[in-house]
Amino acid sequence: MGRKGEGRRLRTTHLDLRASDCPTGKARVGFIVPKYGHSAVERNQLKRRLREIVRRSILAQLQDTDVVVRARAEAYDVSYASLAAELIAGVGRLGISRRR
Repeated sequence: MGRKGEGRRLRTTHLDLRASDCPTGKARVGFIVPKYGHSAVERNQLKRRLREIVRRSILAQLQDTDVVVRARAEAYDVSYASLAAELIAGVGRLGISRRR
């Protein structure tokens, strides 16, 4: 994502979001889901949920930006709808989505 200190950062209740300009000209999204004492099955399920939210609601609206989504420990216990609303609102607050 470039040098330290570049880009924008937002911390929500369940997620940490970081965004910076993308040198490739295409939007890219990365996911970090730490263990926090959870099994591989639970981590993979959370990653799949985050990927699906991005695929359905965010990716088509992203400008040429790199976004990293880091799940916090509280993200394991939240519903899909709440996680989706938080992620969509967070991307909007970072100012990296465009309206179509």
